[in-house]
Amino acid sequence: MQHGVHKVFLVTGGAGFIGSHVCDALLAAGAQVRCIDNLATGKESNIAHLRPRNDFRFIQADICNAADLNAAVKGVDAVVHLAALGSVPRSIEHPLESEQANLAGFLQVLEAMRAEGVKRIVYASSSSVYGDSVQLPKREGTEGAALSPYAVTKDMDEAYAALYVRLFGIEAIGLRFFNIFGERQDPEGAYAAAIPKFIRALLKGEAPVLNGDGLQTRDFTYVANAVKAVRSALDAPAQRAGEVYNIACGESCDLRSLLGKLQDRLARVVPQATGIKPVHGPDRPGDVRASLADISKAREQLDYSPCCTLDEGLDRAVPWYAEHWG
Repeated sequence: MQHGVHKVFLVTGGAGFIGSHVCDALLAAGAQVRCIDNLATGKESNIAHLRPRNDFRFIQADICNAADLNAAVKGVDAVVHLAALGSVPRSIEHPLESEQANLAGFLQVLEAMRAEGVKRIVYASSSSVYGDSVQLPKREGTEGAALSPYAVTKDMDEAYAALYVRLFGIEAIGLRFFNIFGERQDPEGAYAAAIPKFIRALLKGEAPVLNGDGLQTRDFTYVANAVKAVRSALDAPAQRAGEVYNIACGESCDLRSLLGKLQDRLARVVPQATGIKPVHGPDRPGDVRASLADISKAREQLDYSPCCTLDEGLDRAVPWYAEHWG
């Protein structure tokens, strides 16, 4: 936060994995933070350390409830919108739930801001908007056809954001996150992300499941990079309103190699982890085959550069998992 531009923030989905890290960072920078979360996927344990603070307020409510949301938005300087139902497979199984949370929920947030006169919103979009585009690296403006309801909701969020910029002067900036990972990311459940799921299996001495051949590539991005991008977007000049930016490391890693990196780091805690062979499951419907971000636009316009490589992020995250889930 520069020059005291923003003082009070609302973080939607603030009890989630990324949201709780954003709350930490904003409080550390001297802001007041309101966190709204319905705890559908967020966890109270992610923000338990913040609850005693006078500059932090937790509101357990759903962003689709207009009255609760308007009350939460009232008097804030900016909104960080991270509330969503993530996961491509979940959206394919439950498209209506994804639409309600990710699209109707986002529209409610924009409407609450309009009603309360709040201008700046930094919101989470997703690398999934690139869909079936085969271009690598992925560059803003080269999107393909969506491969999942989740991708459609994020694409429509970007369209609504651009519309509200034009119609109502809302200063919306979208961040297309690429496979964010780190401490507090949930390894449980059918829709868990690859890194925590692999770590959990290895810690339990079980074979991790690789979907398909395991040669799918991802631009795995440590959560500190996502937090840095949010801070940069909050401070960005008003002419950045309506823009969307890839937020990633600009490095590509296939899932087999990723598993090897995890096994190397866990070997100190679980010596047998290195010998565990993965099992191969079916390809996941809606999955993107190859993902690698071009982050030059974010570098130039948001002054964003990754503060943490994949390996550095794993060095931080894996010991946390070993301690909490071992």
